[in-house]
Amino acid sequence: MDTVHLEKDFQEKIDQEIKIEPKDFMPDAYRKTLVRQISQHAHSEIVGMLPESNWIGRAPSLRRKLGLLAKVQDEAGHGLYLYSACETLGVDRESLIEQLHEGKAKYSSIFNYPTLTWADIGAIGWLVDGAAIMNQVPLCRCSYGPYSRAMIRICKEESFHQRQGFEILLTLSRGSEEQKEMLQDSVNRWWWPSLMMFGPHDKDSPHTAKSMKWKIKRFSNDELRQKFVDVIAEQIKILGITLPDPDLSWNEERGHYDFGPINWDEFWDVVGGNGPCNKQRMHDRVTAHERGAWVRDAAIAHAEKRATRKAISKAS
Repeated sequence: MDTVHLEKDFQEKIDQEIKIEPKDFMPDAYRKTLVRQISQHAHSEIVGMLPESNWIGRAPSLRRKLGLLAKVQDEAGHGLYLYSACETLGVDRESLIEQLHEGKAKYSSIFNYPTLTWADIGAIGWLVDGAAIMNQVPLCRCSYGPYSRAMIRICKEESFHQRQGFEILLTLSRGSEEQKEMLQDSVNRWWWPSLMMFGPHDKDSPHTAKSMKWKIKRFSNDELRQKFVDVIAEQIKILGITLPDPDLSWNEERGHYDFGPINWDEFWDVVGGNGPCNKQRMHDRVTAHERGAWVRDAAIAHAEKRATRKAISKAS
């Protein structure tokens, strides 16, 4: 069958909501789009551990330490699921990690901002993980099977992370004046970067149209961003604070909240490597990878040793 007919059958499967599996035919552009998106997602989970792990030893109670440890552990697992899903597309994990360390691969720009106070851990859970969930729940229906199946578990755990973050902020909102000020300051700093997590406006996004045709994505960047604003604008009332946007207001005619313009110059500056913590994040990630080499080597040696013993046992 020629390429034209193969691509036609491929699109028909997608239109009929039939999952594309690793051994199925897929256009090169579809494969490349998935590798870019899934690897960026995996890198974001791994780099995203860094700003939070900074607070494990400084969490205000044993309960908070355990909760944050569990969250960071979950994020490591998410990265592993996603690297595994990416490998089903014919790329090896080592090359993906090498691209990240060399600055050739991207991760979410949100993780290039510093965590200055304990309230930031709550804000990351509520806003950053909240934005991630808004992006990721539709991915559970992604047309590529391994990615969609990985996302089901990831989204369940991310939902817990968001509730954990909101509970931290709710506790602060009921505390001292100093704690309330810390809460407001944190939300002020994380709000706009959270909106940037959805990516550029649809008219400026080169990948959205194709991704939606292939049902990798189910909603556009602007649709997801609007849903997120509508949810957070209501939830923040429970915390008794405000979002740092004087233009935020309910639009009865649209049935949505209007909100102010996003500073896209800041977004592209951070994406380009000039954010507050870009260099620090990459230094810490590369250092951790290098220091963990002996663990990976030991695991491989152990697996090879077990395989050899098993082969000898079968032969005898």
